[in-house]
Amino acid sequence: MAFLLPGFWLLSAPAVAQDFLQCVPYARQVSGIEIYGDAVTWWDQAQDRYKRGNKPKKGAVLAFRANGPMTLGHVAVVSKILDDREILVRHANWSSPGAIEEDVRVVDVSEEGDWSQVRVWFSPNGQMGARTNPTFGFIYGRKAKLHPFTPDDSLGLSTRLASSPVSPSAMVAAPAPRAPMFARSVSPRSAPQPARRIQPATEAIARDDPFIVEYADASGAARRLGEIIADVKREARLN
Repeated sequence: MAFLLPGFWLLSAPAVAQDFLQCVPYARQVSGIEIYGDAVTWWDQAQDRYKRGNKPKKGAVLAFRANGPMTLGHVAVVSKILDDREILVRHANWSSPGAIEEDVRVVDVSEEGDWSQVRVWFSPNGQMGARTNPTFGFIYGRKAKLHPFTPDDSLGLSTRLASSPVSPSAMVAAPAPRAPMFARSVSPRSAPQPARRIQPATEAIARDDPFIVEYADASGAARRLGEIIADVKREARLN
């Protein structure tokens, strides 16, 4: 059976899903919150046992509602708070069957800023998932602590995926430096000489000339624009 959507592994093939690590045992071990059963039941089970709310805290469990084919819900553990709308989480069985993803981004896209709608990092594409996921909120453990996860064959097969960049800017490669249009060295016979002051109107035109601007960029900031323009004209006569 083909798996098509992230976060839907619990429901896609129940007979096979047990061969892979599920989100529930992973979240239970990492958060220390002792709740069992399907992820979609965690929010109700936490009532009168753990505090609940709509603000992220380190070590808290973000409980996802059932959504389309994901009828069993999902749980993820908050590992770091980046700002009011962005956190990092640790969870399992989201991007692919049994996959463990640690410190990946989750973004609040709700209108009220209450974390009732989120988007989750999707490792196979190396970007935020396109789907909006409804949530119940956060379940707070008695101690804001993250526990290491120890793989266990009895919990199913698992594999660790790389963490996501902390911020959107980290996902964008820096542009390559632009090569100047005019980078040729000035020959000794045409070495810069004092130049007459050009008229303001001519100077204004020169500032808009991309050739002259590029030449200025390549000539250093200490020289006056009039001197640079004189060099450009001198080069043109020599060539």
